[in-house]
Amino acid sequence: MILFPAIDLKDGKVVRLYKGDFSTVHQVADDPVETARQFLASGCTHLHMVDLDGARDGQRKNSGIVRSVCQVGLKVELGGGIRTPEDAKAVFDLGVYRCVIGSAAVSHPELVETLLKEWGPDRVAVGIDAKDGLVRTAGWEENSGLDAVAFARQMEKLGVRHIIFTDIDSDGTLSGPAYRSLEELQRAVGCQITASGGVSCNEELRCLKEMGLYGVIIGKAWYAGKIDLKLAVEEAGEQ
Repeated sequence: MILFPAIDLKDGKVVRLYKGDFSTVHQVADDPVETARQFLASGCTHLHMVDLDGARDGQRKNSGIVRSVCQVGLKVELGGGIRTPEDAKAVFDLGVYRCVIGSAAVSHPELVETLLKEWGPDRVAVGIDAKDGLVRTAGWEENSGLDAVAFARQMEKLGVRHIIFTDIDSDGTLSGPAYRSLEELQRAVGCQITASGGVSCNEELRCLKEMGLYGVIIGKAWYAGKIDLKLAVEEAGEQ
């Protein structure tokens, strides 16, 4: 199972939110590049980044930082504000390995098809952010009305191989992953699923590995000192 420690960027700072609420934004680290180096030193090979400015208003403001983080040596996946083929090319030019399409996959699924054809299925992931089983967009602030599982099936039919599933009610709460929702998604599609939201300890990472998930995103738990990342890497297996 691949571990994806997370760096969320807003106004150039490493921040976290509680349940995706922008009014709860708070800084959790001083230097994104140094934070990425710590992840690398722990044995991680991948990194999940979100440009929260881009996710909310479509304007990516943190490109310089993203480029610097990519130079650390981790495989970086980036989401937030990627809404056109030109946006995707711009982030790949920064050194990003995989782009994550969220809101645009809902409003313009043809974009996903275009990116899959141009870059291949390993370099494009679709982020499904769900609350009460329904997909949220625009930095989780808008309810699309789409059923998350049905949307995942739609994306799989387009050729999507990677899905990042975030349970908004769990995100930033340290309350545990949404096991039931993840199991339902695993039954519904054959995509490689990365779990996001709620992870609070190493034991929960073990449980997610036993489920056979492709990956898991580790955010607040690491910043709060509740995850032994080196141990997690050892137990997760080859990265």
